[in-house]
Amino acid sequence: MVWSGATLVAYLVALWLYRRSGHHLLCLPVLTGTAVVLVMLALTGTDYPVYAEATRALRWLTGPAIIALAVPLYRQAALLRRLVLPLLLALAVGCLVSVLGTLMLCWMMGTPVAFAVSLAPKAATMPMAMLAAERAGGLPAVAAMAVVATGVLGTLLAAPVLRGLRIEDEAVRSFTLGLVAHAIGVARILQTHPDRVAFAALAMGLNGVATALVLALVSPWL
Repeated sequence: MVWSGATLVAYLVALWLYRRSGHHLLCLPVLTGTAVVLVMLALTGTDYPVYAEATRALRWLTGPAIIALAVPLYRQAALLRRLVLPLLLALAVGCLVSVLGTLMLCWMMGTPVAFAVSLAPKAATMPMAMLAAERAGGLPAVAAMAVVATGVLGTLLAAPVLRGLRIEDEAVRSFTLGLVAHAIGVARILQTHPDRVAFAALAMGLNGVATALVLALVSPWL
């Protein structure tokens, strides 16, 4: 229970800093909280496998937390049904650009196939991305790091890009964050625009499934 408690303390400290900063993007709890935990692991000389085993109960809670996102989806089901065509089109374009664009860039740079297919599902949630990468012949650990980096960078960069494109509709912005920054993007929307979190949750869930399908279809040809 020691490391579970230490993780909760790190999260509370990160959350306090995030609120004191006025919800500054560079103070996202997932970023600062992770940094605090890494410092604690380094100072105590604790290996990550030991930490992962000690916090297994906390990791189990991610399942119910994701399932709970069904509540805002249900509440806004009527609105989502009215927008089903543009949402599905945006999902298809976003997923294909993310997966195929990554594979193309890796091919142009001469990246090994195993590494390329590990990076390709970076915009999906971590469990889906790791499994999809492993089944495609990639490295789950690399996929996990790519997912975290994508979530943080996607959340940081989405706001200025959307402002530059003059996109002010919060539904569009929420769907975009869920699509490109998965759970971290959903957490950001939940903190800033909770009335639109259904769009982010829908994008995260559908993109995870679509990413796994696209990678499974193209991996035999790599």
